[in-house]
Amino acid sequence: MLAVETTNARLGTYVTTTAGGENVRAFVPPPLPPEPPLALGPELQDLLERANRGLGRLDGVARIFSNPSLFLYQYVRKEALLSSQIEGTQSSLSDLLLFENEEAPGVPMDDVEEVSHYVAAMNHALDRLRGGFPISLRLICDTHRMLLSTGRGSHKSPGEFRTTQNWIGGSRPGNSAFVPPPPNRVMECMGQLEKFLHDDPVKTPLLIKAALAHVQFETIHPFLDGNGRVGRLLITLLLCADDVLTQPLLYLSLYFKQHRDDYYALLQRVRVKGAWEEWLDFFLSGVIDTTEQAARAAQRTLDLFRTDRTKVTGLKRASASAMRLQQLFEEKVILTIPGAAKRLDLSQPTVTESIHHLERLGIVREMTGRKRNRVFVYDAYMKILEEGTEPIRTGKL
Repeated sequence: MLAVETTNARLGTYVTTTAGGENVRAFVPPPLPPEPPLALGPELQDLLERANRGLGRLDGVARIFSNPSLFLYQYVRKEALLSSQIEGTQSSLSDLLLFENEEAPGVPMDDVEEVSHYVAAMNHALDRLRGGFPISLRLICDTHRMLLSTGRGSHKSPGEFRTTQNWIGGSRPGNSAFVPPPPNRVMECMGQLEKFLHDDPVKTPLLIKAALAHVQFETIHPFLDGNGRVGRLLITLLLCADDVLTQPLLYLSLYFKQHRDDYYALLQRVRVKGAWEEWLDFFLSGVIDTTEQAARAAQRTLDLFRTDRTKVTGLKRASASAMRLQQLFEEKVILTIPGAAKRLDLSQPTVTESIHHLERLGIVREMTGRKRNRVFVYDAYMKILEEGTEPIRTGKL
């Protein structure tokens, strides 16, 4: 039997339940929005306005590229990588791109597959939204199913809300940092969250909605695995569903990773103290910081492309094939000679000659040190993309 122990309205309810053979206090959050209502004073209002302006600028970033889809390709992978790194994967961006080129990554295959599944899950969810499918529990479950389709976590009921108790931190429920709602309350909590996402009972400004929904999802922890990644993906989906972003250009996981101690501490402070305003301050500051970084990186990328295309034009007779190869590197960053030849419908000797030209110009370099089956990287572009993506080496969080 569950013994109910009530608290104030913002902090929800604790219930005593059994998990792992011991009695534990599981937290059931109250429905959103918080009560008493959020105190959006002048400082938070200013952050909200700046964050919205930042999203507007970021949404215009892709339009300055001749082929926005190529730019988007890298953004999706960066967010997937960063979100997975928060959970402890040791993949780097080059590991993911090598894996996609059917080359061996430098980390365990489970790590890079986990990131690859995140990319697939994000693209699947965005495709469904573009097709008119609403953000819903069904979409969340479908996305989770793709995230855990194979490899690590695939045995933990992909696409299904949990039917057993889980916990966060600690070796067992009794010494954990936090125990989410009992399994028989998960559907109730998720149903309330779905209503909030659709402005029931009240309409909520989108960025505030995304901030609150992320914490609520992490608190419910509805799946046996993958909750952190799906919860961060939910932020992106909300922004794209309402057309605040036409493309998933916000890699907010960079900010969460850089401030991961504060990130986890503030999630817990909301549960323990009802500190929603503190969380909003952090979240909105993260949106501002990330949009500014992304816009700067985009401009640097555009400048790099223009500079390097000018260098290639100076090759004169050899420039046509080299330019096509240069533009392919802008899309894929890492290439092999056979792979480039196939994509460009050119002979391997022609591609090899163009690769040598790009090497001499200092645009690409060979990254394996091998004499055969060589792999080439667009070096300066990769350095821009990799900023902030160094794996966390202190173990799983």
